[in-house]
Amino acid sequence: MTTVRRRKDSTGRVLKNGERVKDSGYEYRWTDRFGKRHSLFAPTLNELRDKENELLLQDEQSITNDVRKMTLNSLYLQWRQTKKGIKQNTFQNYQYMYETYVMSSFGNIKLLDMKKSDVKRFYNDLYDSGLRPGTLDSIHCVVHQVLETAIDDDIIRYNPSDKALREIMLEHASDTRKVKALSVEEEMIFARYLYSHPEERKWYPLFITMMMAGLRLGEVTALQWSDIDFENGMINIDKTLVYYENLSDHKCRYTMNTTKTPAGKRQVVMISIVKDALIMQKDYIRKNGIVCQSNIDGYNDFVFLNRYNCCHNHTSLNKTLERIVRDCNREIMLTSNTDDPLLLPRIHCHMLRHTYGTRLNDAGVNVKAMQAMMGHRDIDTTMRIYVDASENLITQSSDDYEKLINSMLPDDIPR
Repeated sequence: MTTVRRRKDSTGRVLKNGERVKDSGYEYRWTDRFGKRHSLFAPTLNELRDKENELLLQDEQSITNDVRKMTLNSLYLQWRQTKKGIKQNTFQNYQYMYETYVMSSFGNIKLLDMKKSDVKRFYNDLYDSGLRPGTLDSIHCVVHQVLETAIDDDIIRYNPSDKALREIMLEHASDTRKVKALSVEEEMIFARYLYSHPEERKWYPLFITMMMAGLRLGEVTALQWSDIDFENGMINIDKTLVYYENLSDHKCRYTMNTTKTPAGKRQVVMISIVKDALIMQKDYIRKNGIVCQSNIDGYNDFVFLNRYNCCHNHTSLNKTLERIVRDCNREIMLTSNTDDPLLLPRIHCHMLRHTYGTRLNDAGVNVKAMQAMMGHRDIDTTMRIYVDASENLITQSSDDYEKLINSMLPDDIPR
């Protein structure tokens, strides 16, 4: 066994770590929690150790005072400096959510005074102010992470935001606004309008691909021609294009990220209408001599381009949908022979993906297959958000059930 030899002074007394004989006395050296080097001197070892004990007591009192004064905001600023390992746009979104909704109000609360009821009250106030559940979830995500750092540093024993949002969502479950899908009739009106109007036909391939292949907005705008396999009828999804505001200079920019979740990386089968739409897009680009001008993180040759031959701005696509719906409904009102014509509802890009999921459900597609086709991480997301029975499916199912029962009934029972 190896014996550890400890340093001693001239009288044989063992010196502690950091202590050493110095000239006509003793020295103690240490590094503070900020990495700065310090030293103490004393003529005798006993005096030096008295100073060490006094220093330790002062340091503990300083730390205690710092902790007592620490607010959620001061902890957030530390978290912001040390947080690593997440996508840049996600980090920007976290900062935006905290600094917009938390910093000026709840962020001023002292950590040691914070209770779970305070967090719930804060979330309830945000909900009552009209924030959507998705926005609340983003706020909770960053608040929870910030408070976790206080646990890691032994400042608090438990995270007061644990399950706080879940409880609020359960309380307001009946008020949650779900994303609606287009009905079959609305879907056909939308597709027919785009295709039959020459001035709108340039939008047909993009919106049909979203609606009939179920791609997320970032996935469809990230598509390159190398992702399209016409021979085998497949679309490769392995990345997503993000358009976000950089908080340092408040300028919007693009970046290419991996898919939303690992399950988002998938192969999507091109049904015939999607394949024809993509061929239409390829012919349009070829006939007009269009050359992609975007180069984002080394990616170029994108499938869908704006009038400047660059990648689409995510916000402008939703505005384009609003305009198309407005013009379509105006035409329906002018040409309809009925007093109550079927008009298109307000449509946004994610609604097209929701429509795809609803049609898969209407077609009786296996839920596990739906999960894979839509690129969901877990089946709960598929079941909770997309598996909604449409009115047509409910009616058809009821008819099928009635036919089955009638076929079972004996002749002497009225039906």
